[in-house]
Amino acid sequence: MKRFRTLCYFPVAIALVAVAWAAAADSALDQQNSERQTDRLWPQWRGTSAQGSAGQSRAANEHYVDGWTEDKSQRVRWTFDLPGKGCSTPAVWKEHILVTCPIDGQDGLLDLDWQGKARWRATLGKEKEGKHRNGSGANPSPVTDGKYIFTYFKSGMLAAYDFEGQKSWSINLQERFAKDTLYWDLGTSPVLTEKSVVVAVMHSGDSYLAAFDKASGELQWKVARNYQTPTENDQSYATPLLIEHAGKQALLIWGGEHLTAHSAEDGRELWTASDFNPERTRNWVVVATPVVCDDMAIVPYGRGTRLFGVRLGGEGDVTKSHRVWTRQDTGTFVPSPAVYDGKVYLLRDDGEVVCIDPKTGATLWSDRFPKNHNKYYASPTIADGKMYAPREDGVIYVAQIADKFAVLSTNDMHQRVIASPVATGGQLLIRGEKQLFCIAEQPAAR
Repeated sequence: MKRFRTLCYFPVAIALVAVAWAAAADSALDQQNSERQTDRLWPQWRGTSAQGSAGQSRAANEHYVDGWTEDKSQRVRWTFDLPGKGCSTPAVWKEHILVTCPIDGQDGLLDLDWQGKARWRATLGKEKEGKHRNGSGANPSPVTDGKYIFTYFKSGMLAAYDFEGQKSWSINLQERFAKDTLYWDLGTSPVLTEKSVVVAVMHSGDSYLAAFDKASGELQWKVARNYQTPTENDQSYATPLLIEHAGKQALLIWGGEHLTAHSAEDGRELWTASDFNPERTRNWVVVATPVVCDDMAIVPYGRGTRLFGVRLGGEGDVTKSHRVWTRQDTGTFVPSPAVYDGKVYLLRDDGEVVCIDPKTGATLWSDRFPKNHNKYYASPTIADGKMYAPREDGVIYVAQIADKFAVLSTNDMHQRVIASPVATGGQLLIRGEKQLFCIAEQPAAR
């Protein structure tokens, strides 16, 4: 036995060192996770500010990875196998990662921890599958206020859950109000006001905006939103935005060739802007959601051919008084713009990136990712001066954009990626069709 111990001492010592290092790394990760837990917030589709960015400037004290290609595989902290195809972006509330997806043929919700383990899963009713190659029955992203989690599905089911996975209430909007007539898959996500969860339904037929009490699901108000438009232009996949009007909460809605603001209290229309398609061109369906930068709404339209700058505020018809600028040479059809450091960034469907001055609409610079026949469907996310841009085939480019454009890495996820990246607490969540990835620098052992 003594001889055996002597012969084995060196490899055993190496093993003990490795175990000690792993334990120290795990301890450092746990401590880092604990420290960042309160900073981890991505409560809705486009983040805390609905601008598609983490932090409001490059001065934000969070570092995000430049890439996670094969030679940097240690940056993929964990991978979670999803039970079904969904295209929604995860929501994050502190230690909870919330993901909607089909579960055994039903609309489902998962709650994961930051080690990539499922706390609970809940199902709601039969899934209505997507029909577009980049669509699913779980396109809308969940939204949370830290007390309730709200989900919405192509089936029409709107529901609220607590953080233990217990359903508080549910309602099928298509059964109660109007059948879904969208040509493609339901895309709009719910949005929260102080008192309500609000859903915009904009399609051919009875279009409306409706608010439901967060706790009970009781209908608070419902207002019609119907306009005469050329074919398909009344259909919108855009998500409402929460804004302020005269010191009170309001909702900004884009669809039906009208940009409208509504009182969050009762849904009444505060102002409207129109005349976005004077030539009456057909099939200009709305997909990209506008962004707000200071007092300007940046509105993409025309299947990526037009871009508008509309000043918020006013009363009644503000088309002439508040539409500040119009571009007919750029825009985006599917990916929504992002705001970072007071500038607006477009990721166009073909991979061109355009940096826009929101006040004037002027191009500050433009460049592009490598040309490819695949398009960009996910909206870009900006963090730490970098843009994370998923292409539909699952290649995710990381580019420096704060001072100049430079591609930093090309990362192939080996599956389609339609959801927008989530950036919070120095970590990225990438949701593919099959798996959810957590990506970040590994902490040093201490």
